[in-house]
Amino acid sequence: MSVFVYQALDRQGREVKDEIEAASQEEAASLIRKKGLYPTGLKPKSERRAKRSITTAVVKQKGKAAFLLGGRVNRKQLTQFTRQFSTLQNAGLPVVRSLQILESQLKPGMMKNSLVDVTDDVQGGSSLSEAFAKHPKVFDKLYVNMVRAGEAAGMLDVIFQRLAEFMEKSQKVKRQVVGALVYPVAVVLIASSILFFVMAYIIPSFQKMFSDMHLTLPIITSVLIELSSFLQRWTLLLPLFPIGIIFLYKTIAATGTGRLTIDKLKLRIPLFGPIIRKAMISRFSRTLGTLISSGVAILEALSIVKGTAGNVVIANAIGQVHDSIREGDTIAQPLRQSGCFDEIVVNMIEVGEETGDLDKMLIKVADTYDDEVDVAVAGFMSLFEPLLIIFMGGAVGFIVVSLFMPLITLIDKFGK
Repeated sequence: MSVFVYQALDRQGREVKDEIEAASQEEAASLIRKKGLYPTGLKPKSERRAKRSITTAVVKQKGKAAFLLGGRVNRKQLTQFTRQFSTLQNAGLPVVRSLQILESQLKPGMMKNSLVDVTDDVQGGSSLSEAFAKHPKVFDKLYVNMVRAGEAAGMLDVIFQRLAEFMEKSQKVKRQVVGALVYPVAVVLIASSILFFVMAYIIPSFQKMFSDMHLTLPIITSVLIELSSFLQRWTLLLPLFPIGIIFLYKTIAATGTGRLTIDKLKLRIPLFGPIIRKAMISRFSRTLGTLISSGVAILEALSIVKGTAGNVVIANAIGQVHDSIREGDTIAQPLRQSGCFDEIVVNMIEVGEETGDLDKMLIKVADTYDDEVDVAVAGFMSLFEPLLIIFMGGAVGFIVVSLFMPLITLIDKFGK
């Protein structure tokens, strides 16, 4: 006797999937019809598994090759998957079918590999959150815990919708900050390249001319020539400077004390510090509010938020809140004592605790601070442009004055 896997339609036209034992495929089809079903698909179980194994192996091999070539799961790809999965769940499709549809649309890579494994695990009896948890590089702790809460509450479609909205909002803020920095970074790089070219290749021509004429150079011209000579001598080593800075940064950040010091400095940097702090507060509020509204226990939610804070100073403040809640106290007081959160934020959270609408109040705080980040970035850009113009004007002026002072002396000399 062999086991066959079949798909069939009942008298009401509903799809039925099941297994049946029979000596042959013809006998299996006959037995299915005797049940009052119309078979639409019939395969030996072993064949189905073999086909699935071959497909999975091919997909994973392609995905491995793509990963070695630099493929990875980015937040945009995961956000798109979350939104699409939410839509399919809202339409009433089974979880496995939704996973299969989305997996088939993906190009070979880590995301596709993970969804293949997740689909197999769910078909094997695992819950969706358990299957996601086996792939922490794709689905982080926050993602898994929200899905688990959705499964427990029986509102998986709602949870994925909230997850999608949360991730889309986070991506929007990130795009705004990165987009605002593209212009100044591009201008600085172009301006620096022009200045480097002038210092390394134009100034030496003037230096040779001044040397041939045995001119006594002003101090400002001597400084310019020394800078030019320095750049010529160390041109090949200049790329090592940013590499050394990055290496030093990572070495210091690898230690607990060093990481804490760096994160403190980040929050105190002029112009950038307030933007970073507001973005951190927004991220904390939105993440915690989303978790609480999804049914995740407050202590577990705080542990997740602490792990995704991205700043040791903020993470320590969240840890104090966690300890306070565990001892039966409030959230607001530890936040006030940390000094990282504005008084308006603490007061809004305090009101949320008193009214029982903490999750809604946290989302309002996040929305408010997202707007403040936009304003702060716009303010930084409006201040950066004139500062950049002043810097470039000063640099060009310094070069022009340094070169023309000896020329003026030379003209006076020939005029006599």
